[in-house]
Amino acid sequence: MSVVTREEHEASLASLARTISEPREGILGPRSVAWSLGSDLAVFLGGGRAALLQLAHPMVAYAIDHHSRTRSDVTGRFQRTFRYVFAMVFGELDEAFRAARRVHAIHSHIQGTIPETIGSFRAGTPYHANDADALQWVYATLVDTTITVRERLDGALPSALKDAYIGEMNRFAALFGIPYAHLPTTWAAHELYMRRMLGSQTICVAPCAREMAMFLVGRAGPEPQPALGRVTEAITAALLPPRLVHEFGLVPSARAHVGLSMFASMYRWVPRSLMTIPACSAASRRLAGQPPSRVAAWTERQLFGLTRQITG
Repeated sequence: MSVVTREEHEASLASLARTISEPREGILGPRSVAWSLGSDLAVFLGGGRAALLQLAHPMVAYAIDHHSRTRSDVTGRFQRTFRYVFAMVFGELDEAFRAARRVHAIHSHIQGTIPETIGSFRAGTPYHANDADALQWVYATLVDTTITVRERLDGALPSALKDAYIGEMNRFAALFGIPYAHLPTTWAAHELYMRRMLGSQTICVAPCAREMAMFLVGRAGPEPQPALGRVTEAITAALLPPRLVHEFGLVPSARAHVGLSMFASMYRWVPRSLMTIPACSAASRRLAGQPPSRVAAWTERQLFGLTRQITG
């Protein structure tokens, strides 16, 4: 286990700061490929996929199971997580760094041991939320899911565009202190990393991960699964690798693939201004010297509120 220390984290931030020419635009900015691909509300179709890919890593699963209040405060957890992520991706450089330092500090207290043998992990294996390899996996699932959703909606993207996206998003990885030497610099290298991880026993669904997955799709309690939970489960199963669908115990639906295709056809006609993530809209207005949008704030509240409707 290689834990990112506070000194290593600060060194990563300092190195990143030297590459940023416009601090007001943050680590990426409105002309970036990352904003173009990742600022669309449609990427939340992959939220379940990203979450379950992360939970499929036992270090991540047990850290969340032992230290998170997700089950008792799902909306709050979702909101807090994305506040930090949005600040890192769309905020000014100082705001991104404040969020990064806060997340690293929170992670520094999240440690323990894996209580049972699962996959390649023996019982008693220590975990730490600032473990560089676990952080890289979490980061990679976000990058991979964004491209997966975009290609389901827009069709195949050019390799050069995906290479540029990987290069830009490595700045996001630097906010967590993930060593640059660990990171793929091309989309092909990223795909190789994902295939290697998914084909290994490092990625293996622990019992607690399966329980959390059932909670996240509304199948954890005695009450009937909410309608939005069924939709989320079907979409997630359609986007996940088949091995993980089976290990998580998800119920796939052929109609999900048809539904995604129909949504993609309709989505292309929706004005992009209506599909922009509120945090991105706020950043664009800030850079243009405009006040925050009340409509964007309302949209964000509805987005966060959906989590309770999904889990029931």
